[in-house]
Amino acid sequence: MRFRELYRKGEEALRTAGVPDASYDALELLCRAFSMDRAVYLARLREEAPEGGEARYEALIRRRADREPLQHILGYTEFMGLRFELDRHVLIPRADTETLTELVLNENPSARLSVLDLCTGSGCIGISLKKLGGYDEVLCSDVSAEALALARKNAARICGENGGPSFRLSDMFEHIPESFDLIVSNPPYIRREDIRQLEPEVREGDPLLALDGGEDGLDYYRIIAAEAKRHLNEGGRLYLEMGFDQGPALEALFREAGFREVQIIRDAAGLPRIIKAC
Repeated sequence: MRFRELYRKGEEALRTAGVPDASYDALELLCRAFSMDRAVYLARLREEAPEGGEARYEALIRRRADREPLQHILGYTEFMGLRFELDRHVLIPRADTETLTELVLNENPSARLSVLDLCTGSGCIGISLKKLGGYDEVLCSDVSAEALALARKNAARICGENGGPSFRLSDMFEHIPESFDLIVSNPPYIRREDIRQLEPEVREGDPLLALDGGEDGLDYYRIIAAEAKRHLNEGGRLYLEMGFDQGPALEALFREAGFREVQIIRDAAGLPRIIKAC
């Protein structure tokens, strides 16, 4: 079978299974099955696929059709132009979190800053800030030892053994006595009753610990609002990702906690996505 025909067969199987972005995923999996990139595929699309690769491709397509996340099948994702390895212990990074990371970098160009990344997961925010912003000190924390192990692995590969962030096992601020210039986080913020309505890739692929924000989705924000001020240096700033409909509640929450300036920032699609407080 020619590469083009094999690709179309995989694409149709994913569409039938209701997979979003079936065209993109089918091509990504074809490239993985035959160890080639998109440019090579385009150059060879009319050629006959080598023996053995078709079976590998069909196996990958079956996994995706069963709604296993593409990033788990590939074992990585691209975030801020960097490649992060992933597994089932961490949230798959998404474009919303790139919006948060880009905002922090754009608004804080000085490298002479200290940063705390709470609920770091794969380390995508903290490692990206260290690599791209060159901040003096970046501490990545998480309650999951498995997540921290993966984040350390990502940091060593992206930043080098001695140039990356530091890491700490901590349930929010429990084991973090220091203060910082910036605190950033993508905490769990899905309402508990809404989790069952999520796409299978999210509901079953991401760890529940990284999704469940409590009955109203605000449990972790309450902890941050109550404790963050004593962990911020003078003039320090707080940047948090949030659900698109949580802005009014969070603005009230952080103002009640004593933050003088609270700002809701929209993403590229125009949706409220980040709360900034100082």
